[in-house]
Amino acid sequence: QVQLVESGGGLVQPGGSLRLTCAASGFSFRTHTLYWYRQPPGKGREWVATITSPSHSTTYADSVKGRFTISRDDAKFMLYLEMNDLKPEDTAVYYCTEETYWGPGTQVTVSS
Repeated sequence: QVQLVESGGGLVQPGGSLRLTCAASGFSFRTHTLYWYRQPPGKGREWVATITSPSHSTTYADSVKGRFTISRDDAKFMLYLEMNDLKPEDTAVYYCTEETYWGPGTQVTVSS
């Protein structure tokens, strides 16, 4: 069974940082392009970042470019999202996915 489990969310002040982790299992992790999405309260899910396979090239939504870094450790089946200079508009449930399956999400709240 494919499993994706996000962790690392929490409450942080504007300008702060968080590191999200997605632990994956049940599929050929290293061959999949991976994604972070988020869903702000009352809004639809939006794409945040992508990291490809096999090149591990990265792309980001304009809203997070320069502040967030997506990375992966294929040996550990782990996907990461380092978030810096967080803003209130980053408040959302953050999800990892390989396109078909999604984790349950982890809540990030940015508030002073």
